[in-house]
Amino acid sequence: MWRPSLLLLLLLLRRGAHGKPSPEAGPHGQGRVHQAAPLSEAPHDDAHGNFQYDHEAFLGRDVAKEFDQLSPEESQARLGRIVDRMDRAGDGDGWVSLAELRAWIAHTQQRHIRDSVSSAWNTYDTDRDGRVGWEELRNATYGHYEPGEEFHDVEDAETYKKMLARDERRFRVADQDGDSMATREELTAFLHPEEFPHMRDIVIAETLEDLDKNKDGYVQVEEYIGCLPSPWPG
Repeated sequence: MWRPSLLLLLLLLRRGAHGKPSPEAGPHGQGRVHQAAPLSEAPHDDAHGNFQYDHEAFLGRDVAKEFDQLSPEESQARLGRIVDRMDRAGDGDGWVSLAELRAWIAHTQQRHIRDSVSSAWNTYDTDRDGRVGWEELRNATYGHYEPGEEFHDVEDAETYKKMLARDERRFRVADQDGDSMATREELTAFLHPEEFPHMRDIVIAETLEDLDKNKDGYVQVEEYIGCLPSPWPG
C-alpha cells in the first residue's frame, strides 16, 4: 500500500521537456560518450511546473523516456510496481520513507553509471583484450591521426586539441597504476569522476576551466550566473 499523495507526486514526474543534447562530439561525428549525460538539463524548478529533473532522477533517463510514451493509466500501473519495489527493498511496512526514496534514487544513478560504462567499453575496447588503452579511446573518440597532424582536416582545430589534452589529463589521473591501460574500474573513474575521491581535483580543475571565462584564476559572480540555465524556456 502507498499514499495517494505519493502517487500524485510520481505522476507529476511525467511532466517536463526533454533536455537538449550536448553539442560536444569528436571531429568526425564520433560521440564523446565519456561526457556523462547529466540529469535533464532543464532547470530543477518545481515552482514553475518543470519536473523533468525529478522524473529522470527517480526513473533513470532511459526509463523516463519510456514513461513519456505511456498513457496516464499505464504510467500509474508501472509507478505502482516501482513504489512497491522501493518499499520491499527497505522495511516493507507499506510506506515509502524518505530514506527508501533516497536509496532508490542512488540505485537508479548507479544503474545509469553501469549502463554508460558498458556502452563505452564496447566502443573503446577495439582490440577486445579486456582493457581500454589511451590510444584506443583517443582514436575511437577523435579519429586516427599521425603524430603532428592532429585535426589538420577539421575546422576549429585548436578547440579539438584542447579537448584532447583535457581528456588525456583526465585519463592519466583515472589510470592509477600508470600503465596507460584502463581497467573497467579506471574507465568508470574517467567517465564518472565525480564518483571517485581520487578524481576530485580533476573535477575541480575542469569546473574552474569551464566557469572562468576570462582566465584570471577566479570565478566571478557574473561568470557563474552566466553558466546557469534560464529558469524559463526562451
